[in-house]
Amino acid sequence: MTESPAPRRVQSDSSWEETIGFARAVEAGDRVLVSGTLPITGGVLQGEGDPYEQTLAAFGKALHALKELGLGIESVVRTRMYLTHVRDVDAVGRAHKELFDDVRPASTMVVVSGFVDSRALVEVEVEAFRGATST
Repeated sequence: MTESPAPRRVQSDSSWEETIGFARAVEAGDRVLVSGTLPITGGVLQGEGDPYEQTLAAFGKALHALKELGLGIESVVRTRMYLTHVRDVDAVGRAHKELFDDVRPASTMVVVSGFVDSRALVEVEVEAFRGATST
């Protein structure tokens, strides 16, 4: 029996990764799971007050983690968007469509009560599939 390789992990600049002990993304076999991602880069909230810009920034950070593992947007099979206000559904949906219209992943959008940074309006998750590898 062949032993599976250890999952590869990607870290980002999020202080929360170190504080609570998680990785931005984990590759396990053909799957890559990207943790909940806020639109914060270098400690700065991107697109403050603008759900469309926050969605683009958060997905941009998540897609960067995929790139670190050699995957692009075409490998995305599932997205999740968490919003703090139902009024932002259209803006967040527009940003998602702009990014993923050609990919058409399975997707979920949920309204939640809040995030660890109360200024954030959106948090996203991404799942990707590398595909079968030939032996």
